[in-house]
Amino acid sequence: MTTDAHLVIQPSILYFGTPVVLLTTENADGGFNLAPISSAWALGRHLVLGLGSESQTVRNLAQRPELVVNVASPELWQHVERLAPLTGASPVPEAKRPVYRHERDKFAAAGLTPAAADLVKPPRVAECALQLEARVRALTPGGAGLFVSVECEVLRVHAAERIVVPGTQHIDPAVWSPLVYNFRHYHGLTPELGHGFRSETSRTTGPAA
Repeated sequence: MTTDAHLVIQPSILYFGTPVVLLTTENADGGFNLAPISSAWALGRHLVLGLGSESQTVRNLAQRPELVVNVASPELWQHVERLAPLTGASPVPEAKRPVYRHERDKFAAAGLTPAAADLVKPPRVAECALQLEARVRALTPGGAGLFVSVECEVLRVHAAERIVVPGTQHIDPAVWSPLVYNFRHYHGLTPELGHGFRSETSRTTGPAA
């Protein structure tokens, strides 16, 4: 094992390989917003999401605290990128105007399909193999008012049959992986290196030692 030399740097962002999820929320007029984010962490049956404080998603969740967290897979990266410069906020917040433009029908703009959820009003994204219906439990401002941390409780998980280990409740990591946002570049996961000691889906490749 080698030890690299290190530099002290000041990167503008710290997306060091985070999953991309598409959030669906309900707008005030009864329509639905669809927004990509790359700050999402799972803590048991809870998720913590990092959102810009001026986003339409935050406005929606503050008033209508239901959402679906649709986990994107690598083949959807171009659909995600179509959403990236769009905002459901109208008028567009001043800080966003140099980069973003308003789009009311973001499903159509991204070429994605809404599918009815079971327990919440916002729809699922049909093309996403893993979809989590959720309800907000807390919204916490941070980052000097620039960001909001959203704690959500997962109510129901939808998984495409092809990614589930047959006869179990487990996602098969050999079949499915998330789209990863690595310093503003899109990646899929590389081949498996090994598994954790608590893995419930590990495979043996030969006789026991």
